[in-house]
Amino acid sequence: MLTESVLADSKYFTANDVGQYYATQLGNYDEMYATATQALPYWERFMGALDRLGDAELEQRRREAQRLLRENGVTYNVYGDAQKLSRPWRLDPIPLLISSEEWLSIDAGLKQRADLLDLILKDLYGKQSLLKKGLLPSAVIYAHHGFLRPCVGAIYQKQRHLTLYSANLARGPNGRMWVLDDRTQAPSGSGYALENRTVMTRVLPDIFRETQVQRLGGFFKSLQQELTELAPHNKEDPRIVILTPGSLNETYFEHAYLASHLGFTLAQGDDLTVRDGRVWLKSLEGLQAVDVLLRRVDDSFCDPLALNSHSRLGVAGLLEAVRRSNVAVANPLGSSVLENPALLAFLPRLSRYFLNQELKLPSVATWWCGQKRERDFVLQNLDRLVIKPINRSHAQYALFGGLLSAAEKTSLRVQITAKPNAYIAQEQVSFSTLPAFINQHIEPRNAVLRTFCVANGADYAVMPGGLTRIAPNKAAFSVSNQEGGISKDTWVLATGSDKANEVKTPPKQIVSVQLAAVTEPLTSRAADNMFWVGRHLERTEASARLLRVILFKLLETADDPVTIDTDCQILLLRALTQVTGTYPGFIKASDAELKSPYTRLLALAKDQHRHGTLYANIHALVQSANSIRDLWSQDTWRSIDHIQRRWQTRVIDIDCTVEQLQKQLDDLLSGIVAFTGLTSENMPREAAWLMLYGGRRLERAQTLIALLRATLVLKHAEPLQNQVLEAVLRATDSLTLYQRRYRAFMQLPMVLELLLFDETHPRSLVYQLHQLSNHLSGLPKTTARGQLSECERLILKVYTDIRLCKTLDLLIETPADVYIELEDLLSTTATVLWKIADVIAETYFSHAQSAQLLILKSREDEP
Repeated sequence: MLTESVLADSKYFTANDVGQYYATQLGNYDEMYATATQALPYWERFMGALDRLGDAELEQRRREAQRLLRENGVTYNVYGDAQKLSRPWRLDPIPLLISSEEWLSIDAGLKQRADLLDLILKDLYGKQSLLKKGLLPSAVIYAHHGFLRPCVGAIYQKQRHLTLYSANLARGPNGRMWVLDDRTQAPSGSGYALENRTVMTRVLPDIFRETQVQRLGGFFKSLQQELTELAPHNKEDPRIVILTPGSLNETYFEHAYLASHLGFTLAQGDDLTVRDGRVWLKSLEGLQAVDVLLRRVDDSFCDPLALNSHSRLGVAGLLEAVRRSNVAVANPLGSSVLENPALLAFLPRLSRYFLNQELKLPSVATWWCGQKRERDFVLQNLDRLVIKPINRSHAQYALFGGLLSAAEKTSLRVQITAKPNAYIAQEQVSFSTLPAFINQHIEPRNAVLRTFCVANGADYAVMPGGLTRIAPNKAAFSVSNQEGGISKDTWVLATGSDKANEVKTPPKQIVSVQLAAVTEPLTSRAADNMFWVGRHLERTEASARLLRVILFKLLETADDPVTIDTDCQILLLRALTQVTGTYPGFIKASDAELKSPYTRLLALAKDQHRHGTLYANIHALVQSANSIRDLWSQDTWRSIDHIQRRWQTRVIDIDCTVEQLQKQLDDLLSGIVAFTGLTSENMPREAAWLMLYGGRRLERAQTLIALLRATLVLKHAEPLQNQVLEAVLRATDSLTLYQRRYRAFMQLPMVLELLLFDETHPRSLVYQLHQLSNHLSGLPKTTARGQLSECERLILKVYTDIRLCKTLDLLIETPADVYIELEDLLSTTATVLWKIADVIAETYFSHAQSAQLLILKSREDEP
């Protein structure tokens, strides 16, 4: 809890005040303090501002930050955690503050280090003079899995090879910044840092403004510019693609976030193909040439043909396209060799060799066990060292020698002696601590700062800030997100000179020109997911509406049921099974279950393991939507999150009653209406929208047919039929329209007229077919110009068959009291709709069709 002893007229938090509630860890450097008793001036001002907020208000701001992060879909996927695969991103409301003077030295050290690693990368995959001259033992490189021999000679000549660089920094007990490790393969975290900053400016706007923090936007502009300049072809308007492993990757949110923020296409390996030495993006419009790949896939997995043959994440032939200089990859394939921790032991020597400089940001003291003297030192001092294999793995990474038993130390010595080249040892350093708001009071936590650099012409641009992570527990040293680490924003303070430089920078002259709008192609995978978002959404809505009608009738007649009510109830329950596809469900239920169906109805809403339940449909909806996270606006994603979260917290996680379920169904339908409104009003009428609403129209037609076949095909006595007709109209949200339009009692012919043939009614069958035809006609054609596609022919035929029907002809009775003509029409239409779904999948979601689309498109362009 924040101290309450500060005087009301105190301008700032004093060191004594801080000490009352913030007990630092003995022997550790703390970021807040200049000396043992004196806080740094900028920390003093910041903590004074927090004190004026009060502990309750700061807790409210923390909760607001978590709400914003949750609603924005900010997650970090955790491998091996079946219960919580996607953990909400955690943000502490107290940032790390760094003075502008100290940041200048960090900035210079990072640029120097990036320069050095860039030169090492160029040499290892080029002349290899470091190995030939003995400046770097060959075993250091060849024993590391990151050195990819097929990539030797594949790095073409350019000013900078290492496009992105990241380093984890920690301050030691002496107050000096040290580099713990380098990240050069596919550095992650910059997107999370930007999202943290966005949230912090909303929850602490006044404090952020008064603290005068350097902005992050310039870093991402430099990233855009550098990737554009990397393009070997089409430099004026290159197609840049972010290559992601998919939605199950731990940092998938960041992939989608950066794609949306930077305006790039997000693609998986299956979305790309290599033909004639070029990389192509498979889209609905055909194959689109790719100029630059910003990869977030490990380099060895990027090409199953030349590298890891077991990979399902990469693009076969990618390395050959790189060799031909037809595509640029950032970072280059093979750059993960620079993450070899054994390199840290040789960087001082290599810095003197390449740059004739000492390292400005030194690494943690490191010993490579492949050298006899260093190995002997390590074996004799295991208690004081941290042992790491040079090849990281999830199973084993760091072993703290002081925590090992005698038997474990003996075993470790045997392993090091047997394979000395595969191990390094590092000095066990104590990280600095900084204040964190934990359980409504401030405590010290060990911290690590991840910094980011991007190539910028002949230099590197450094993000003025970064992603700070703290340990979840006071005594813990691990700040890994996989182990529950908490993030912080990093505020690099601006000085007057920084502002003056910004003001004096002359603005670029802007010439007014007419720019052509750019429409990013929709990949086949994204189209597939968008189509299924529409279908899952419609299944959820149809199930929820019918279930709500059933609950309403059950609760309405619970005290005084009559035979007609019971018969109607049984009919609707069986219809629910047919609409949801949860067979056998109520079709084979006992009389007792049909008369008291509450348990089964609750299971239909909550069952997490059964296909067709409301939970399963909502889960499938969110999974499909998450796979195309980059295509949704923030408000639209928030509406998706609300649908899932409210159902989870208000139905799944509690002992929900039938009465409560009815209220939650109302809220669920309101959430669906909100999503529909956002997508209808905000999405451009491009391929993504056409696929979304094409899926909705197809599914709405199918669920309507299932409902009508289950309720209206059989002839009922008039009292029962009136109840059934009213229930059907309620379930299709058509009751008010029917009453306003026909002003009569319930009659089957007029209900069928409204639900089957009315082209102005958005719930009717012909309306769905008409709209589906319009949506599909707006998609790229796979047939010659002027000819109908297979889908268009199928829709036209079934639409015509329905329009040629007369309502009364469908109601010819048979001895079995079945309207056989109505049944035939509905069953035939259902069969055609399933065929249409298959044809859509074969035409637009099969990657093999991309070549055909390209050929047809090129033929259309011919004179």
